[in-house]
Amino acid sequence: MKDTYIRETLAVKVSHVFPPDTNNHHTLFGGKLMSYIDDIASISAMRHSRSPVVTASTDSVDFLAPIRTDESVCLESCVTWTGTSSMEVFVKVLAENLITGQRTIAATAFLTFVAVNDEGRSVPVANVIPETEEEKYLHETAKDRVEARKRRKQASQELANFIHKNKPWE
Repeated sequence: MKDTYIRETLAVKVSHVFPPDTNNHHTLFGGKLMSYIDDIASISAMRHSRSPVVTASTDSVDFLAPIRTDESVCLESCVTWTGTSSMEVFVKVLAENLITGQRTIAATAFLTFVAVNDEGRSVPVANVIPETEEEKYLHETAKDRVEARKRRKQASQELANFIHKNKPWE
């Protein structure tokens, strides 16, 4: 298995924001953006693993600025770190005013995917090699996110074991 440059996992998606995509504030629905994020991130993960993938977690989606009607939304994703079979994918979301050309970072997200075979069992993935300053920063800071992800998963499992499974009306 050959290591991969992060740039080889890059995926880009650009969409024009139209009124049906927006809420009562005339900004892109958060759920619509989250769908775009999962879609583009899965492409980067599959591009790296060259196998089917499953979303293990959406670690964070931080909405930083609104994306307005008649702007474009551009998503850039890449695999920033790998474990044995897991991949951390970073998604940068930019809004662009198509008249002025002004671009704003509207959101950032980190997701984790696991490479699987046709039977749904995890399969190993290669390491990624950062080259640019941004890639190196994301790669070097991944260890802290991995540890936080493990703690959050443990806490989520503890919560799932505590909460009841009864029907709400019982």
